Amino acid sequence: MPITTVPLQPTDLSVLAPIIGEERTSRLLSTASDVSSALSGKSVINVNSTAKGGGVAEMLHWLLRYIRGTGVDVNWYVISGSPEFFPLTKRIHNMLHGDAGDGIPLTDADSEVFRKVSLENAEELRAVVKPGDIVVLHDPQTAGLAPEMKQAGADVIWRCHVGTEQDSELRTAAWNFLSPYLNDVDRFIFTRPSLVPDWVDRERLSIIAPSIDPFSTKNRPMSSEQARSILEHTGIVQGNSTTEPPEFTRADGSIGRVNRMADIVRTGPAPHPDTRYAVQVSRWDRLKDMQGVMEAFAEYVDGMRETRLVLAGPVVTGVADDPEGGEVLTECIEAWRELPHFERHRIQLVCLPMIDIHENAAIVNALQTNATAVVQKSIQEGFGLTVTEAMWKGRPVVASAVGGIQDQIVHGESGLLVDDPQDGEEFGKALQSVLDDDALAGRLGDNARRQINEHFLGDRHLLQYAELIQQLT
Repeated sequence: MPITTVPLQPTDLSVLAPIIGEERTSRLLSTASDVSSALSGKSVINVNSTAKGGGVAEMLHWLLRYIRGTGVDVNWYVISGSPEFFPLTKRIHNMLHGDAGDGIPLTDADSEVFRKVSLENAEELRAVVKPGDIVVLHDPQTAGLAPEMKQAGADVIWRCHVGTEQDSELRTAAWNFLSPYLNDVDRFIFTRPSLVPDWVDRERLSIIAPSIDPFSTKNRPMSSEQARSILEHTGIVQGNSTTEPPEFTRADGSIGRVNRMADIVRTGPAPHPDTRYAVQVSRWDRLKDMQGVMEAFAEYVDGMRETRLVLAGPVVTGVADDPEGGEVLTECIEAWRELPHFERHRIQLVCLPMIDIHENAAIVNALQTNATAVVQKSIQEGFGLTVTEAMWKGRPVVASAVGGIQDQIVHGESGLLVDDPQDGEEFGKALQSVLDDDALAGRLGDNARRQINEHFLGDRHLLQYAELIQQLT
């Protein structure tokens, strides 16, 4: 079963200096030099289940480039799976969030599928893993590789980006399925303490929150005119209001162009480019509650001010490890068709192209940059990088008080948190308050950007990884 190598270009850490300042940059460079020396002759090998789609893949693209820029031999491999494997791991993903997903219980046959695919991928990885290397396995899909990587002589880190704080039979069943593979890993990394199951040895535990790269295509500064040009080209708003070409800047500083258009479900023509809109950007995943956002917006957000809602997710064929995406999108479209005509007119469902990850990121950047407000009504959320991205752009965010979203937003200061993620009325009123009060929106957005600069940029993340690697070596 073939594994895929993801290409990585090195990025110099010093490019962060204009944003994080000299003191933070100096500490980062000094620590990087120490880690590079400690890892001389060793490789750091990251393994996950997809190179595009979702926050983990996006984060690895930039994080590993910075690590490679320090002189460390860091590599990234993507596993493959049988037709049964990814529906199974999606079921485990849902159960770790306390959600039944497809409702099928885990069986001995599932264990055999998981074990077989894991062994086949491990056989491929053994060609590149040497004794003393550090292997970082990301999320449930890779857990079955851990015993084989230990046998190959590697130090193994298992990084879990998902989960829920609430205990349940579903969550327990999922951990019982995975934990036998993870007994001997050298370190566990979780996003926040409340997500860690009881069986994890706290002596081997690190808590590392995700972060964003301010120079990635998705997070680079984008002018309102540039964003408008991209939104017009993709068909999300009406065209021909700007002479700017639909161009963007990639992470390496080169110029790219948005060539593809979005697949859009809506009633009537595209809205005018000056129309105010709220946006949620997520996978088509039931735990992101796209349908709930739509229904709450239709019922509780005043339509008199011509504010629209954009629900944006990837083209469902573009995310290999998420087989439920098509089902969830279909459910959203069916629910949208049930809305009154006037409400359908206010809401559009947008599938973004995924062939070029930089093009996709540029469209998301444009959507967030020109949004009046950004929402994230997740039912469960390990962290919520779309929240981080919107806050970095100075957008007011209305989000559920779940998982790592709570670590990012200080309610009333850097965003608004909704206590019950399934309370559409509470969500709608919170969003309405931001849409009605420009001063509140501006204050929340300004504080949000400062919050991300201080706590959720890449230097903090890299320093925490450096500390962990120094402990291992």
